[in-house]
Amino acid sequence: MLERSHLEILFEVRRQGSVTAAAEALHLSQSALSHSMKKLEQQAGTEIWSREGRSLRLTQAGEYLLAVAQRLLPQLALAEEQLAQYAQGERGTLRIGMECHPCYQWLLKVVAPYLAAWPLVDVDVKQKFQFGGIGALLGYEIDLVVTPDPVLRPGLRFEPVFGYEQVLVVHEAHPWAGQEEVRPEQLAGETLITYPVPIDRLDIYNLFLLPAHCAPRRHKTIETTDIMLQMVASGRGVTALPKWLVTDYAPQLRLRTLRLGPNGIRKHIHLGAREADWDTDYLHAFVALARQTGQ
Repeated sequence: MLERSHLEILFEVRRQGSVTAAAEALHLSQSALSHSMKKLEQQAGTEIWSREGRSLRLTQAGEYLLAVAQRLLPQLALAEEQLAQYAQGERGTLRIGMECHPCYQWLLKVVAPYLAAWPLVDVDVKQKFQFGGIGALLGYEIDLVVTPDPVLRPGLRFEPVFGYEQVLVVHEAHPWAGQEEVRPEQLAGETLITYPVPIDRLDIYNLFLLPAHCAPRRHKTIETTDIMLQMVASGRGVTALPKWLVTDYAPQLRLRTLRLGPNGIRKHIHLGAREADWDTDYLHAFVALARQTGQ
């Protein structure tokens, strides 16, 4: 009764915003699409959607089927992709989601030797999941997530691959440049530059400023590490980054790093995957290589 085509229709109607656009995306006529859903409603004995003027409103049954479609269709697409790769003599594709802005440079150090060691495996890095990697992992949109903040969920497994220290970065002409550490209240007169991440996901806020009930004078967001550090080098603010990342830029930009508080802030980068996939040979090999390449 329920077929994959029904799920695809619901998925595309929600994504495209109309039956007409969904029919075009699925290479169906509008009448064929409507007929297919009408037949499903008759067989199921309940409405899937109802019309409100020119728009459609999903019923409770329709919302349930949409949730099923959003969960199952990525898994089916992945299965088909993997089967096609096996048929062509390939091993598969390792899809990596990034929840860590500065980790991209580190990841490049892992990918190059990995591709050399696993010539039949492709790697695809997806940065669009910077704020939703766990959901993408559970939804089979990615196979591995890089994150400094693992979330314990049934069916998922996380492994730490390297530790690092989060530091404050200033220009060598900054008044604090000769200090070893900085206190939270000192940032009250500063412009703090960070990646465009919600404050509740920024370590400098969660682990340094907020516990001390402090805030910077101004908070500015910039997407790229290069521009962020150029801003710091020009004296337009300070930033907090992993110390290993700043080391690559410090000499040419004349930057200095300060410990955040007397004890500093230490974190670990984790790799997470679905528990059922953890022993896949090429995924397990990537985790092992990442651990060896850790800073």
